[in-house]
Amino acid sequence: MGNAREKLLSMLAEKSFRLGNFKLSSGGTSDYYIDCRLTTLDAAGAVATGEAVLQEIRERGWEADAIGGLTMGADPIVVATSVISAQQGTPIDGFLVRKAEKTHGTGQRIEGFRDKGARVVIVDDVCTTGASTVQAIEAAREYGFTVTGVLCLVERQEAGGRINVEQAAEPAPFIALFTANDVRAEHVKILEAK
Repeated sequence: MGNAREKLLSMLAEKSFRLGNFKLSSGGTSDYYIDCRLTTLDAAGAVATGEAVLQEIRERGWEADAIGGLTMGADPIVVATSVISAQQGTPIDGFLVRKAEKTHGTGQRIEGFRDKGARVVIVDDVCTTGASTVQAIEAAREYGFTVTGVLCLVERQEAGGRINVEQAAEPAPFIALFTANDVRAEHVKILEAK
């Protein structure tokens, strides 16, 4: 598991990072795009994601009963981390936050793990403005969870994302496994090696 973080960075750089002209969900434009799902939904990428996220949670000392985030970016991260944690004998359950409450059935916004008062870690794939991460934090707290940490795979370092998430997460810490610059540098290194 020691090299899960390095493997994840390499996979994000090779599979998920693209240079070009892209419109972002925030409305802005960028000369690069990172689609983490190309890595987190890859079989080997899912393992690396789960191992790297779980390792970070443990190293930070975040006591967590569950891990979750806003659907859809968080979904593969949640599942991968939960599966790896169970395989290692220290299960952390998963939950998903819908963008809006269901209008049928039980009308849930939180799907999966739902023990009120539980300690949870909120995850997301890419943080640009932080809007989806903030939505997940607010929904988790509104439900009755205690947020012990917030983690994204890649922070784009623009549009005030970190500040927005840190303010919403307070007092829980927010960390990014990688910055967009980390992934770009690895992407360039891979291209130069070819």
